[in-house]
This record gives sequence, structure tokens and C-alpha cells, in this order.
Amino acid sequence: MEFMVEDFKCKELKNGKYVKPCFATFKLNGENKNWEIVQASDSVAILIYNRDNQSLVCVKQFRPAVYLQDNKTNGITLELCAGILDKELSIEETASEEILEECGYKVDAKDLQKITSFYTSVGFAGSKQHLYYAEVTSKNRVSEGGGVTGEELIEVVEIPINKIENVMYNESIPKTPGLLFAFNWFLENIKNK
Repeated sequence: MEFMVEDFKCKELKNGKYVKPCFATFKLNGENKNWEIVQASDSVAILIYNRDNQSLVCVKQFRPAVYLQDNKTNGITLELCAGILDKELSIEETASEEILEECGYKVDAKDLQKITSFYTSVGFAGSKQHLYYAEVTSKNRVSEGGGVTGEELIEVVEIPINKIENVMYNESIPKTPGLLFAFNWFLENIKNK
């Protein structure tokens, strides 16, 4: 994935489209407390197994927040296919749409298997992510993927299942906790069964 970041700056966010920062005040056991919170949308992530290639289909993309915190990574992270729940679709329909947009595979919503749901970024956001599993073959591939043109910069990456653990424990590869959890689930429930 080739790109160049220039003139990166941060400023106060007012009237955000996807996140809303706020300052919470409350009493906890009778004591006054406060906390900085970011209200964010829930999301769905999908662990995709390509049976033909015996690989897990992931995405690499530029994440400005990662770039801000550690620009040595160039802001690129390895992630599961995912998207926020901001449309009037079921979680499964959103997952199916994200698989098509980001990875180029057509998967019917009814063919997705729910793994679990969990809260992410609990120290400041507390949004929930719903994790699903999908299996694909070359017959499901209908496009190159890459996300919504002009909005996302996504590279589809397939990780051979015999390299999963290497990727999990390689700290030079910036990755998300959801990806680590999903890879571990795959090892315990699919690959080693």
C-alpha cells in the first residue's frame, strides 16, 4: 500500500459525524467524578476464511489515530473487514455489505455465523462490536474490493492459516485487538478441529 501523508494536524472536533466527544460528570458511591468520553457508533467485524486458498481475508488501511499516536507505523493497520452500524440494515446485512465493499466477496447475510459481541475502547468510548464468521471460495469473489471509492483506502490481504500465529505475535505489524481475538477463535474452533 503506497501513499504519502502530508500536513497532518489535529484540532478540536465540533459537531462530529461519527463521534461526539463529551465531558461526563457523575457521582460514584457518593463521590463526584468526571470522565472524558467519545460517543461512537457500534460496529460489526467479520472474520473471513477463504477455503480455496486456506487463508484469512483481512484488510490493511490507513488509520489517522494510529498515525497520530505512532507515525513510525505510517498509520497502516491490519484489521478484520468491518464497518459501523449507521444504516437501517440488520447487523448481518451490514456485515454482508462490508464484505462486498471492502473485500470483494459476495456473502449472503444468512450465511454469516455470529461469534460474539464485545465492547471496544472501554476507557473512553464503550461502543460495541459484533463479530461474525464467514467462509468464502473463489466463486464468491465478484470484485477487487478496496472499500468505497474516494472515501476509503483499503488493501485486501490474505493471511495463510499456517502463518496466523506469526502475524498475531509479530509486534511490528500494527493490528487490532478484534483481529487478535478472531484469529485465536479461528485457531481454537476451525483450524484445529
